[in-house]
Amino acid sequence: MRLAAAIAGMILATPALAETPAETARAAMAELEAATIKLDEAETARDRVRALTETVQAFETGLAAMRAGLRAASIRETELRRNLDARDGEVTKLLAALSSLGPEAGPQTFVHPDGPIGAARAGLLMASVTPALSDAAKGLRNDVEEAIALRQLQQDAADTLRQGLTDVQAARTALSQAVADRTDLPRKFTEDSVRTALLIAASETLDGFAAGLSQISENEASLDLDALRGRKGRLPLPVTGEILRRAGETDAAGVTRPGVLVATRPHALVTTPTAATIRYRGPLLDYGLVTILEPEPDILFVFAGLDTVFGETGQVLPEGSPVGLMGGPEGSQNDIRSPMGERAGAALSETLYIEVRQGDAPEDPLGWFADDKELIE
Repeated sequence: MRLAAAIAGMILATPALAETPAETARAAMAELEAATIKLDEAETARDRVRALTETVQAFETGLAAMRAGLRAASIRETELRRNLDARDGEVTKLLAALSSLGPEAGPQTFVHPDGPIGAARAGLLMASVTPALSDAAKGLRNDVEEAIALRQLQQDAADTLRQGLTDVQAARTALSQAVADRTDLPRKFTEDSVRTALLIAASETLDGFAAGLSQISENEASLDLDALRGRKGRLPLPVTGEILRRAGETDAAGVTRPGVLVATRPHALVTTPTAATIRYRGPLLDYGLVTILEPEPDILFVFAGLDTVFGETGQVLPEGSPVGLMGGPEGSQNDIRSPMGERAGAALSETLYIEVRQGDAPEDPLGWFADDKELIE
């Protein structure tokens, strides 16, 4: 009876097999491989800027999926190995019990000292225990096989990760060059650099600078862009990330601003959510490197905190065009494979400030963008 109780305890302690996260990691590997193909195709694409923008976004999506998949795989493997280590004694007992039964075990194997009645009872007990022993052994074998498969998966992913990180850096470099070489964009106006410098020197706030933007242009043309107002609340965020601070919330330094702060991954690509004119690009006040877009007269999108800005003031960008890159350290495969680094928030190390202005007043940016604005992994 004590043996039966021990076996029952082992069976109850065996966790139900969960779906392995290996599928997620393998799917991410496929995404990165597909992004590599996109990079090769972008070299001969007619619109290289658009093709490379899509390539960079594909790499960012694939690397984010790889982070999630490998993080889940690592956590699952750790859980399995800890569980197996903790049950080392139980495994030993189970193996001993299975060995004692042998390959042809049955009720007749056990002779009970109490005679035929005791033997019959023992036979009935073993008839129920033997399948349970087999199920417990199968569960342990599945756990061991899953742990081994997860470890092998993480080792196999190393080359894909290394190549993906190399390729996304190459794609960003190629995108920067393609933007610099682009000559097909229409211009709404020509910037007066002297007036721009005077406006920056005279401005103490973003309000003052935004109010004077119309003064820095010459030869302004009338260009019809796609209507924006009907899309309010449905625009995509310009960058993939997590909302850190909402409009009107005070930061640690006691500063309150009307825009939102988005945490992003290093070197994340920032794009325009709609067709827009570049009203200004460059350093501004204490906002760092800034791009100000005008999708319609009297509406401005302000993106601040960039490390690199694309385009020229006065150019009209199509929707989805790149406007800049975030800064941050160069990534490594260890950054992506580390579950602790992800949980500590090390991956979202950069911040983009987004402000939307209509007329002379700022509006809550989250009223302009789609509902999936909390977190886009």
